[in-house]
Amino acid sequence: MKEEPLDLSGTASIFHFHKTLIERHGAGTTRALGWRKIEGQWMRFEKLSQIGDLSGHSVLDAGCGHADLFAFLKKRFSSITYYGCEQIPELLQIATQRYQRENNVLLLQGSFLDTTMPMTDFVLASGSLTYRHSDDEFVYKAIETLFAKCRIALGFNLLSGGVEPNTLLRSYSPDEILQFCQTLSKTVQLQVGYWPDDFTIFLYKE
Repeated sequence: MKEEPLDLSGTASIFHFHKTLIERHGAGTTRALGWRKIEGQWMRFEKLSQIGDLSGHSVLDAGCGHADLFAFLKKRFSSITYYGCEQIPELLQIATQRYQRENNVLLLQGSFLDTTMPMTDFVLASGSLTYRHSDDEFVYKAIETLFAKCRIALGFNLLSGGVEPNTLLRSYSPDEILQFCQTLSKTVQLQVGYWPDDFTIFLYKE
């Protein structure tokens, strides 16, 4: 693929989407992040946490929202260095209020595709690649960029269905995403069946 700057085209729409959810459901809520049920968020976290033993490793949470993934991982692994990256100030503000006093937590404002984002052992992305984009190839470019940012493995989830027409979210074919990921790594795992209309993929460095 050509190397060119990546950004979330339609960022204004994404900001507006979450600001509307904050006004409707309240700051700091699961619904403000776009999750309909907290169970869905935690099931996705559970699946992402199966990527490997994260103890003693650094993790970049790409599009961290309220950084809830840190709290989840902290209960399961020890000595994690957590980098939470979020471009929406209102969401990052909640994350800062909750976790700024935690050791080994660094919260960064900006796009997780920015070249200034740190290289980490693991990169995890829960829900942050599900937005529609003006570039049909965006999700592939994003996966490639995030995979280049990890030393050990990348894990991400996407929707496979259940998306209404003319919404900000979109779904993908698990097989098509899997086939693309197999061009980047010889070791790729597809995870399905843990939550309706959702799938997770793990890509490992050789």
